[in-house]
Amino acid sequence: MSKRKKTLRTDTPIVTIESLTHEGKGVARVDGKVVFVDAVLPEEKVRIRYVHASRKHDNAVPEEIITPSLQRVTPQCEHFGLCGGCSMQHVLPGEQILLKQQILLDNLKHIGNVIPDHILPPLTGPVWGYRRKARLGVRDVIKKDKVLVGFREKYGRYLADLQQCHVLVPAVGMQLDALGHLIESLSIRAQVPQIEVAFGDESGALIFRVLAPPSDADQQHLITFGKENNLQIYIQPGGHDTITTLWPDTEIPLHYGLPDHGVSFHFSPTQFTQVNGDINRVMVNHALALLAPSVDDNVLELFCGLGNFTLPIAKHARHVTGIEGELGLVQLAQRNAADNGIANVSYHMANLFEDFREFSWSRQSYTKLFLDPPRTGAREVVEWLPWDVQKIVYVSCNPATLARDAAILVRDKGYKLTRAGVMDMFPHTSHVESIAEFVKK
Repeated sequence: MSKRKKTLRTDTPIVTIESLTHEGKGVARVDGKVVFVDAVLPEEKVRIRYVHASRKHDNAVPEEIITPSLQRVTPQCEHFGLCGGCSMQHVLPGEQILLKQQILLDNLKHIGNVIPDHILPPLTGPVWGYRRKARLGVRDVIKKDKVLVGFREKYGRYLADLQQCHVLVPAVGMQLDALGHLIESLSIRAQVPQIEVAFGDESGALIFRVLAPPSDADQQHLITFGKENNLQIYIQPGGHDTITTLWPDTEIPLHYGLPDHGVSFHFSPTQFTQVNGDINRVMVNHALALLAPSVDDNVLELFCGLGNFTLPIAKHARHVTGIEGELGLVQLAQRNAADNGIANVSYHMANLFEDFREFSWSRQSYTKLFLDPPRTGAREVVEWLPWDVQKIVYVSCNPATLARDAAILVRDKGYKLTRAGVMDMFPHTSHVESIAEFVKK
């Protein structure tokens, strides 16, 4: 039996915005039903237009801001509201991070039933041109005789018709039209569904997903674009193992540095790195200040990736053990440690969402624990927690799973949430990056 589609209301009621969700949407009520409204602020009075209906709630966009907030600004990007990439350009950047701080505190209180002893000052940085990694959709629109490159529409399955993106690194964000024209020049213009973007400190790379083999002329067009824009060019006809270099002839790893710690990292374009290089540098400093590693500390880092935190910690600790679930990242972390001449680290591969207590590294003794899990959090880790560590520092990209895990640590494991705060890793989006310190009672 198919579900009956909810009828979309056609009226345009005036509502008062009560609060914001963790995704940055305004919360209002019409006839007792919750309505989530894009691009609004608390206490604003707004005339809304419905865009989606479901049984429990509706979604709407503002037709008219009747009583604007003092924190409201005119979005810099002409595509704001159409493009699904940003959701908070209508808010002063300084207010954006305070709203995210409140989202973090609300999640800790309502989901985790915990309140930090101290709220850390927010970490902020440049708010435009910061995004170093992205997956751009590509679509050949026959009716427009145009290839679109960018992000999907906020409410729709189609790509938004974008000319530029102000949050992407300018070498790509200001080149969306040029990328579209490049693909229009190819014989396989309708068989290029995606471009993956990756940048280090000094150079960048584009990976073109292709569903048909590019001709020699196609390859030359791509190579010329790479040369003219100082970008490495790759093609990907299948899975990750099919990625091949077009320009230059051999792959040159991208890299970024943490100059405060005298370390640098090499990585391939498809491997995970933090998207905001400026915030990453201050975040690492911030994390080390909280963890406070010393020559007496044996530190364990879980979800260590390519060693972004491990190597700086190792500069101060007796030994650091890093655990990561992806073999390629473990091998890369080992190479980065060797390249930086850091010997007091060891790396192991393990699925941290399964019982890992039989691994030899899990039976060692540690004084401090560092966590940087994906959005799903570290529930299995904190529930098993075989180590009686003095301190845990937890970097999170999802305040809801951080709050859930904090509840376990405080309620069941004997820790106190001493400090927590937010970091503006993704300005103008609803993404909330945070950090928390737990100390054994």
